Amino acid sequence: MYYIDIPSFSVVKSAKKFINSFATGVAYFERIPEGKFSIKSNLISMASYVLKINGSRQSVEVDADTPVLWVLRDHLRLVGTKYGCGMAQCGACTVLMDGYAVRSCSIPVSSVGDKALTTIEGLSEKGDHPLQLAWEEKDVPQCGYCQAGQIMNAAALLSQNSSPTDEEIDAAMNGNICRCGTYTRIKAAIKIAAQTN
Repeated sequence: MYYIDIPSFSVVKSAKKFINSFATGVAYFERIPEGKFSIKSNLISMASYVLKINGSRQSVEVDADTPVLWVLRDHLRLVGTKYGCGMAQCGACTVLMDGYAVRSCSIPVSSVGDKALTTIEGLSEKGDHPLQLAWEEKDVPQCGYCQAGQIMNAAALLSQNSSPTDEEIDAAMNGNICRCGTYTRIKAAIKIAAQTN
C-alpha cells in the first residue's frame, strides 16, 4: 500500500472513497488520518506484442484487452483509423486483418497474433490506391470522418470480388455509416475502382 500526502485534494476529502480509472486498471483512494490517502490498486500488468502493421513489425506494450483501434491511434500514432461508436456498429474504425475488413474497436490486441493488419495509411504509400483515386474523382467525402473506414471496407470487398454488382456493394458496405449520406458517391467510386483494378 502506498501513501500520498494530499491535504487539499477536495474531491477525496469530501468523499469517503474515490475511484479513478487509469488505462492500466483502477486505483482506489481512501482517506486516512492526517491528510494522507492510501492507494489500493488492481493494476493489470502489460504484455508485449509484436504486430504486423502496414508491412512492418511494430512492438507495443499494452494490456491484452486493449482494442486494436487504441493501439493504432494512441501507441503507434496511426490516426487515420477513426473512433466512431466503440461497439463495432458504424465502421469508422475498419481496418484489414489478413485482407478481411474488421472493426478495430472491438478486436483485442491479444487476438491479433501473426495476422497482418492494414490501415488506411498502409493501403498505398502515396495515396494512389485505385479506391483513393476514385474517391477523389467522385468527390466522395464531405466531412470525411467515416471515409477511411469506408475505403478499407471497399478494399476488402474488391480483394474478394473484383467486379461486384450494385447489390453486392450494398451488402458489403452495409454497416459502414456515413452521417453525410454520401452512399451514392461511395458506390460510384467503388465501381470506378473495380474497373481500374
